[in-house]
Amino acid sequence: MLNNKNSVREFARAKNSIAAGVNSPVRAFKNVNSTPLFVKNADGQYIFDIDGNKYIDFVCSWGPMILGHAHPRVTKAVEDAAKFGTSYGAPTVLETQMAEQIKKMMPHVDLVRMVNSGTEATMSAIRLARAYTKRDKFIKFVGCYHGHGDSFLIKAGSGAITLGLPDSPGVTQGTANDTLTAVYNDINSVEKLYEQYPNQIAAVIVEPVAGNMGVVVPEPKFLNDLRVLTSKNNSLLIFDEVITGFRLAKGGAAEYFGVTPDLCTLGKIIGGGLPVGAYCGKREIMQLVAPDGPVYQAGTLSGNPLAMAAGLETLRIIDQDNDFYKKLEEKAKYLVDGFSKNAEEVGVDVTVNRVGSMMTFFFNNHKVIKNYDDAIISDVKKYSKYFLKMIEQGMWIAPSQFECMFVSAAHTFDDLQSAISANKIALQTLLEK
Repeated sequence: MLNNKNSVREFARAKNSIAAGVNSPVRAFKNVNSTPLFVKNADGQYIFDIDGNKYIDFVCSWGPMILGHAHPRVTKAVEDAAKFGTSYGAPTVLETQMAEQIKKMMPHVDLVRMVNSGTEATMSAIRLARAYTKRDKFIKFVGCYHGHGDSFLIKAGSGAITLGLPDSPGVTQGTANDTLTAVYNDINSVEKLYEQYPNQIAAVIVEPVAGNMGVVVPEPKFLNDLRVLTSKNNSLLIFDEVITGFRLAKGGAAEYFGVTPDLCTLGKIIGGGLPVGAYCGKREIMQLVAPDGPVYQAGTLSGNPLAMAAGLETLRIIDQDNDFYKKLEEKAKYLVDGFSKNAEEVGVDVTVNRVGSMMTFFFNNHKVIKNYDDAIISDVKKYSKYFLKMIEQGMWIAPSQFECMFVSAAHTFDDLQSAISANKIALQTLLEK
C-alpha cells in the first residue's frame, strides 16, 4: 500500500482555501477514486511527494518537461534572469531572441506574439482569424480541448471528459452558436459544415495530434484535406500545438506531417516549465494585432523574463542536438512495444496510440481509436484500478484515461524497463476478483 498520509492531510487542508482543493481539475484524482499526491520536488525523470515516495514521471507536467525536471542549463538560465528582476512590463531582448528561435525552428512562422497560457493563445488566435476573415463562426472537433475559453468549452476534451462535463455552465448560448463541431478524422463532417454555413466560417482549429481525449492520431490525409478545404473556402487553418509544438519535431506538427497552417498556438515546452503561451503565423494575418493593427490583445506578464529564459534555453538545447527526436522516438517505441506485449500476454483488451513521445494506453477493445466516440467507450474503472497499482509501484502517470503519457530526454532505458515491468503487474491485477 502506498503511504500517502501527508498528502491526504494536505488535500483536506487545501479544500478549506482552494476551490475544490486544486487549481486544475484533473489534479484532484477524482476520476481514479483517490486523493491527489502532493509533490515536494522533482529532478530529471523523477518526482518526489511529501510522504517521501519516489516516482518515475511519465506526465512531465502535462508535456512541458521534455528535458526532464530541473535541467541544469534551464535552471541556471532562470536563476541568472531572476537576478536582474522578475517582471518589467516592458520589452526585453529575451523576447526577441525567443521569437527568433521559434522562427528558426518553425520556418512557416513569420511573426510571434507571446502570451501567458495556451488558453490565451487559442482565444487570441480565434479572435485574429475572425478579424482577418470578417466572419464569426469557427469549427472545432469533438473531444479536442483548446483551453477554457468560453468558445472552446463546447464538446471539449481533457478534464471535461474526466468530469463528465462536455459543456460548462456559464457559457452563453450566443457564444455556443458560433462554435461548430465536427468529428475528428472525418473530413466529410467538416465539408457539411461549410455547406451549411457558406461564407460564415472564419477558421478550423485542430489539435494536429489529439491529446485531450487521449492520444488520437490523424489519419494519413486528414490534416492535408483540412488544409485544402480551408483554403478553398477562404478560411484559416489553425494548428493548436500547445502540446505538439516542439514535442514531435523541431518544426512541430507542420514539419512532422508536412502540412502548413495559417496560424499556430504554442505553450508548454516553450516555457521550459514556466507559464507561457504564444500564437504565431503568417505576417499578413499577424500584422493585424495591436498596436500595428486593430485586433486587441495585451498582457502585463506576456514575455515574462523568467519564462523567456527557461523556454529559450530549452529550445536551444533541443536545437543543438540533431538526434534529439530520434532518441525520443526510440525510447517511446520501446515503452509502447513493452506495454503492448504485456497486454497480449496477460490477456487484457487495450489499444495503445502513439505519435512520437506522446502515447495513451486505452482500456478499449477497438483496434483503432480515431475519434471521440471511439475513445469515450474506454473502461475508466479498469483505468482507475490500473492507475492506482502503477502509482503504488512508483510510476507517475496521468490520473485520467483521457490524457497523454510522455517520454522525456531524461528517461533511461532502465526507467522504461521498470515501467514495463510495473505495467505487467498492474495489468495482472485487473484479472483478480
